[in-house]
Amino acid sequence: MVHGTHNAIPDERNKDILIYVNGELLPRAEAKISVFDSGYLVGDGIWEALRLHEGVLVFQDQHLDRLYTGAATIGMDIGMTKEALIAEVWKTLKANDMHDHVHVRFMLTRGLKKTPSQDPRLTISGPNLVIIAEHKQASEESRKKGITLFTSSIRRGSPDYLDPRLNCHSKLHEVMALVQAIEAGADEALMLDIHGMVSTCNATNFFMVKNGEVWTSTGQYCMNGITRGAVIQVAQENDIPCYEKNFSLFDVYGADECFVTGTFGGLTPVTKIDGRKIGHGTFPLTERLTDLYRHLIKREVERVSLKS
Repeated sequence: MVHGTHNAIPDERNKDILIYVNGELLPRAEAKISVFDSGYLVGDGIWEALRLHEGVLVFQDQHLDRLYTGAATIGMDIGMTKEALIAEVWKTLKANDMHDHVHVRFMLTRGLKKTPSQDPRLTISGPNLVIIAEHKQASEESRKKGITLFTSSIRRGSPDYLDPRLNCHSKLHEVMALVQAIEAGADEALMLDIHGMVSTCNATNFFMVKNGEVWTSTGQYCMNGITRGAVIQVAQENDIPCYEKNFSLFDVYGADECFVTGTFGGLTPVTKIDGRKIGHGTFPLTERLTDLYRHLIKREVERVSLKS
């Protein structure tokens, strides 16, 4: 059985969802993109993922800022404002009668190519936009069980050739890291930076706890996680020492607790890394931060609801 930070409670409603493809809402089995799409051909595209919680798209502004920064980074004109894009997301949600416990992923590629090529000048259409909204609630049982990690030999890249903060369709290095971890018997992969310091995981951000302090990487070589930023925020608001710093596997193996963060799963404890048990198998500070993070989401929902 697959176990990891993206474990979701099965929901039969997802068989009948409508998927948005360039302005059309299509049944799941009919939602298709051309084989000449630049995302399929060369991984030329960007994406974002949001959670719909009690009728609110949580941390919407941060996610949109990250998406549009990504578009600017790869030199792609999205062709619509943030307001127009989010209106299409809501069009998809309303068509599926979705209100809570929904995961929304929207993907933009540069468009259709005249012929298979990486050259953006051979693009013959505007960007392709796909929005997939699913009834998707994280498994609490999986979160309580925690995950195991294996340190991959695949490194997080330097910002001068593929900035790890870019949410792009080119995820092959992360897939390769995850394959290594799975073959080693772990759930997900821990990845180091180019200097051998702990960076991030293949799909989530990594934190460790030592003597009441929370450590995460400097941010120079890790994903620009919205949840990562939220955890740092609630730690600072509640006088929990939290540091963005360099640290190595030497520190990790001696940690009291470790956890990972992501938009879908929130905070997930890590029980073992490279076969080594982490701490004493209890996660008091991780649980406290989880409660504080959930309270932050509640505050965000109340703030947005008051504005509506």
